[in-house]
Amino acid sequence: MKDAETLRVGNCSGFYGDRFAAMREMLEDGELDVLTGDYLAELTMLILGRDRLADPAAGYARTFLSQLKGSLKLALDRGVRIVANAGGVNPPGLVAAIRELGLDAKVALVRGDDLTGQARDLGLGKPLGAHAYLGAFGIARALEAGADVVVTGRVTDAALTVGPAIALFGWGRADLDALAGATVAGHVIECGTQATGGNYSFFAEIADLGHPGFPIAEIRRDGSSVITKHAGTGGAVTVGTVTAQLVYEIGDARYAGPDVTTRLDSVQLRQEGPDRVEISGVRGEAPPPDVKVCCTSIGGYRNELTVVLTGLDIEAKAALFRGQIEAALSRKPAELTWHLARLDSPDAATQQQASALLTVVARDPDEKVAGRAFTGAAIELALGSYPGFFSTAPPGKASPYGVFTAGFVPQSVPAHEVVLADGGIEKIAPPPQTRALAAHAGPQPEPWTGEGPTRRLPLGTLAGARSGDKGGDVNIGLWVRDDAAYPWLATLITEDVVRELVPEAAELPVRITRLPRIRAVNVVIEGLLGLGVAFNARFDPQAKGLGEWLRSRHVDIPEALLEDVR
Repeated sequence: MKDAETLRVGNCSGFYGDRFAAMREMLEDGELDVLTGDYLAELTMLILGRDRLADPAAGYARTFLSQLKGSLKLALDRGVRIVANAGGVNPPGLVAAIRELGLDAKVALVRGDDLTGQARDLGLGKPLGAHAYLGAFGIARALEAGADVVVTGRVTDAALTVGPAIALFGWGRADLDALAGATVAGHVIECGTQATGGNYSFFAEIADLGHPGFPIAEIRRDGSSVITKHAGTGGAVTVGTVTAQLVYEIGDARYAGPDVTTRLDSVQLRQEGPDRVEISGVRGEAPPPDVKVCCTSIGGYRNELTVVLTGLDIEAKAALFRGQIEAALSRKPAELTWHLARLDSPDAATQQQASALLTVVARDPDEKVAGRAFTGAAIELALGSYPGFFSTAPPGKASPYGVFTAGFVPQSVPAHEVVLADGGIEKIAPPPQTRALAAHAGPQPEPWTGEGPTRRLPLGTLAGARSGDKGGDVNIGLWVRDDAAYPWLATLITEDVVRELVPEAAELPVRITRLPRIRAVNVVIEGLLGLGVAFNARFDPQAKGLGEWLRSRHVDIPEALLEDVR
C-alpha cells in the first residue's frame, strides 16, 4: 500500500447504536483498505462515564466488540484495517476484550485523552469525565507499526479517517492542505448514512432509501477525495447529500482541530459520476495552540410530566393545572419549566386531533425534590383538576441529567501516546507550529438584485437544511442547489431574520457564516440547548429537526427562482 495513490476508507458507524450489521456489510459488499467506526458523542461520553462508575470494567462501546466477534476474521482475511473510537472512557478495557476473542490480530491503543484526574488542576472543575480531543498522528503511528485494529478514546471524529491517510502517504505536520482535505473527507463520512441520503431534506428524490449504504472516502495523495459507496447499495451520493453532511455541526469557516484548522470556505464539490462526489481545493492552516476538552458531569435530577388537554378551553385548563401543581409543591424545584403545544384543531374528527399537550419539567440538585415531591403533587390532582385529565405516562422517579461543557488546554498537556501491539509505547509530539484561532464568517454576500414578483412560500421550497447540537449551541446549515439562488439565500439569512423565523432565538446570540463555494449559509444559535443535549432544554433536545422546521417557515421567494423548481 505504500505505493498506492488512493486510500479507500469506509465507515460503519455514525453513533453508538448505529446499524449493527453495517460492519459486516461494508466488509462483504466491496473493496476497502480501512474501515472506521465513530461511536462517540458528547452524550455518549456521559453515558459511558456513568457505566464505568457502576462497573470499572465497563465504559466502552460493547456493540463494537460484538460486531468484531462476527467480522474481525473477515477483515483480517481481506487485509482491511479497523480504526474506531469505541474505547470511550475505557480504551484499555476494550483492547483487552478484543484480545480475548482469540484471533491473531495486532491491536494497538491510542491514549492520553483522559484528563479527568488532572481536571481540577487544569481549571476544568471536577467533572465526571474530562477528555481531550486528540488528533490523527497517534492513529497513523499505530498503523505504520502494523496494527490490524486501532482503538482510541476521545479523538476528533475526522481523525479516524485522517490517521490512515497520514500512514499511507507519509504526510507530516507541515502538509496542512492535505491534512485539511482528509479532514473534510472524514467529516463527511463520520456520520455514516447521513452522507448517502439519510436525514436528507430532499429525500423524496432518492429512489432507494430503504436501506442506504454506508459512505466511503477515496483519499488521494494530495488530500483531495471522492465520496462514494459500495455499488448496488441503497441511498445516493450527490453534491446535495455531501453538502448536507459538510455543513453539519460546524461553527464558522474555520473548522479547528488538533492537527489542522480547515478552511471550509475553500471546499469545492463536483459530481464526478453516479454516486461519486469529488472534494478538492481544501486549504489548511496551522492548528490552534489549545485543544478542546469534553467535560461531562451530573447536573442534578430531572422529572417530567405531560398531560393531555382535550376539546374546549385549552388555555384555561392549562392555567388551572399549572396553578394547582405550583401551589401543591411543598418544596419547589430549583427549576420548573412549562410548555404548551397547541396541536388541537376545532371540531376535530378524532379525539387525538382535538388535544393539546402540556409538559412540565422539574430540575433540582436533590433527587427527592425532583422525584417524590413532584410526582406526589401531580398524582394527587388526578381527580381534582381540569375536565378530561389524563397523562401520556404516569410520573415516575427523578433521573440524573448530564451537563456538557467545553474546556481548553494547551496542546502539550495531553500525554498523547500509542501502545503498540507488541507493548511498546511511543509518544506523539504536539504540533510544532500553531496559530491562534480567529473567527471567520466568510465573505459578505453580494446583494440580491433580482427584481419581479415574489411568492410567500416555505424556505424549503429552494433550500435544504441540516441541524445539530454542539454543547448548548445549535448549528443549522442551509444550502441551495442553484448558483442563481445563492445570492438570494445569502442576502435573506440575517440575524434578525433568524430570530424572526425561530422565535426561541429572540434573546440569544446568533452567528452567521457564508460559504459561497458550496452555496451554503451556516447559522449558529448560542445557548438554545441550555447546558447540552442531556439537559433536555427543549422538545427536540439535539435540535435534529430544527432545520426542517426552519425550512417550513414562509419567506418571500422570487418567482424567477421558482422556474427551475417547477
